[in-house]
Amino acid sequence: MKVGIAINTSWNIYNFRIDLVKRLLELGHEVLAIAPTDDYTSRLIEMGCRHRPIKLENSGLNPLKDLKYLKDFRLILSEEKPDIVLSYTIKPNIYGTLACKKENVPIINNVSGLGTTFLWNKLMKTFIVGLYRYAFRKSNFIFFQNEDDKSIFLDEVKIDTGKTGLVPGSGINVDFFSSYKIEYNKRPFTFLMISRLLIDKGVMEYCEAASSLKQENQEVKFQLLGKKDPEHKRSVDLEKFEKHIKDGAIEYLGTSDDVRAFLADSDCVVLPSYREGTPRTLLEAACMSKPLVATNVPGCKNVVIDNYNGFLCNPRDSKDLANAMSKMLLSAESQIKQFGENSNLLATEKFDVEIVIEKYFDEINRIVPGANLISKKSLVSN
Repeated sequence: MKVGIAINTSWNIYNFRIDLVKRLLELGHEVLAIAPTDDYTSRLIEMGCRHRPIKLENSGLNPLKDLKYLKDFRLILSEEKPDIVLSYTIKPNIYGTLACKKENVPIINNVSGLGTTFLWNKLMKTFIVGLYRYAFRKSNFIFFQNEDDKSIFLDEVKIDTGKTGLVPGSGINVDFFSSYKIEYNKRPFTFLMISRLLIDKGVMEYCEAASSLKQENQEVKFQLLGKKDPEHKRSVDLEKFEKHIKDGAIEYLGTSDDVRAFLADSDCVVLPSYREGTPRTLLEAACMSKPLVATNVPGCKNVVIDNYNGFLCNPRDSKDLANAMSKMLLSAESQIKQFGENSNLLATEKFDVEIVIEKYFDEINRIVPGANLISKKSLVSN
């Protein structure tokens, strides 16, 4: 069987879908990556994927470029003839579905979040909803990462509830993170945020809260790990961000392909995002038994249960974020430890990547005659 995976970057496949790809390859199936070429393309090829490059404008809507993407997608399908396509992110979901229907290829979509369009631009939202409505009528099945996003699509996009399901994000390889050895050294209490430097991730609220708490306690540390993205239309003001670094409120850690060492050195992980699908950074932290602070918004509130494995705060509110982090600082050591243990339990029981793989295999088996994919969870239960 040949399985196409369509997404906005090769980086995205390698970092978020790698376990699904590995399982398909282990079972002897061919995996075709349909994505733009980037620094991670060679890694996909090295592990056994085939890659068909395709140009894609990730931000904004350019009708000519989007139609070119649709045309190129159809060409790839006509030449490769995959048995099924799994698509992720907005444009592969919309135009990939249209291409698949023209070429008579079944497709499973994954809505991993609503994106900035639904947060900021009402006119653009109306247009995108129309595109989704037209495309998703032709989809074979659509996965959502939280109930809130699913409800919005049912209400506004008017999709058939019978062909929708939920997955716990992209899933998390619990063993990969929880097996990382953590050495507990006495150090200042350290908060860590892992995110691209975008407004909608709450980066500036984190900086402002850190600046406020630093005035009360010079010993506490606030770190941020993530890519600067000045070309992105929702990038933070880098001058303001760098002023927080210069003032000593924030320690900027740059970027990394393996976040485990940074997670190990932190005491609490923070994500003040405005909205998420299912935030992977919180899942990674949960696997490593870290207490969490996040905003009370779709996606985040699925991973952080208030006063169980951390604290929730209001979105776009640096004062409330500071209050939540202050509560963590003032919590007894035993409570913080319990929060961390609860995080690990939640990640293991609800967000293990094997749950995601099993759900995908079930749908592929239903849609593709003779696929007969068996997940590890199915093998254990049998």
